Amino acid sequence: MTSALVLTGGGARASYQIGVLKAVSEILPEAAYSPFPIICGTSAGAINTLALAGRHGSFAERVLAVEKIWRSIRAEDVYCSSFSRVAANTIRLGTSLVFSGLGITQPLSLLDNGPLRKLLGKVVNFRDIDEAIASNYLKAVAITAMSYDTGQSITFFQGNHDNWRRARRMGVRTGLTLDHLMASAAIPTMFPPVRIGDAYFGDGAVRQLKPLSPAIRLGAERLFIVGVSDNPRRLHTTEEKCRAPSVAQTMGHLLNSAFIDTIESDLETLRAINRLYEHICSANTQDADIADIADIKKIDYVSITPSVAINEVAQRYIRALPRSMRLFLRTTGATAGGSGASAASYLMFEQGFCGELIDMGYQDALKQQQQILRFFSLPDETASASDGSLAGSISSASAS
Repeated sequence: MTSALVLTGGGARASYQIGVLKAVSEILPEAAYSPFPIICGTSAGAINTLALAGRHGSFAERVLAVEKIWRSIRAEDVYCSSFSRVAANTIRLGTSLVFSGLGITQPLSLLDNGPLRKLLGKVVNFRDIDEAIASNYLKAVAITAMSYDTGQSITFFQGNHDNWRRARRMGVRTGLTLDHLMASAAIPTMFPPVRIGDAYFGDGAVRQLKPLSPAIRLGAERLFIVGVSDNPRRLHTTEEKCRAPSVAQTMGHLLNSAFIDTIESDLETLRAINRLYEHICSANTQDADIADIADIKKIDYVSITPSVAINEVAQRYIRALPRSMRLFLRTTGATAGGSGASAASYLMFEQGFCGELIDMGYQDALKQQQQILRFFSLPDETASASDGSLAGSISSASAS
């Protein structure tokens, strides 16, 4: 059965994914050269996707190489953080609200992510992706971006598969380039959109209504999903004084709606269909009734997300950001009692923060060792899923 790795977006939060994959590489036998023939990513998850796919070596060696990058990263490696550059971009953004023609010839954004392009140019070897697919170590690699022209979610992929089209989303077979990667990670207003062909593209998480769909469309029969949510089942127990939300807190919720809410919604649908399918199969159903649902295929899955609220971790590292970003975050309320730390976490490309998320991901995955072993060792068995379980199944007809 074909397994797919699904990596969601989330800016600097995506460092958590590498910790999870590091644990997976240690849990699996050393002979597991390529445990995920299909790798799909969005936004920062797309960066991890191509960083893993675009290099030689075993799975463990590739994960270790990407981990070293995340542990040494600084904000200056991702975006220009000088006062003059941030101020100039802020003025251009503000002026564009008055003069609508500004930005037509040159994309507008708060930050210049030119350093990220240089970094990824050194990290990702697109020729290695071609060779891996040609040698069948990889069946498909996919990253998702959003078209500013049509508003559709476009999945660009390499692999021997046909294009597809669904409501507000489609898959396009193409040779992946650095432009596709930069487009997928271009957070709206934060980073500039990227032109590909005759259209501009931005962060793929913005309009990605079905983040599990690309992997299923590419032939996945099992899904290994690594998210970057803030532990949605965690209850708010501390008593806090009621106050109006800051700009940064509002921005944080908007970013969460794009990067987190869709994957959680898709997983919720997954669990519901899983329970329905199990009920149908366990009932005393005639063969004719089974035939009516013959097009439904069950897909095992494991989903791992942070056990600790990332907002709380981010609050401890705000001082590590460049002075220009600290000033911007302070004026928008990102440091007021931690209420806006969610927005800050997406831009916190700093060693301490990313290192702590890597360690958290590593520990969270080790705690799920039995589920991970079951996922890889028993592909023909379907694990029952409840609301809080990590392993289950989904109808590919509904998800794709």
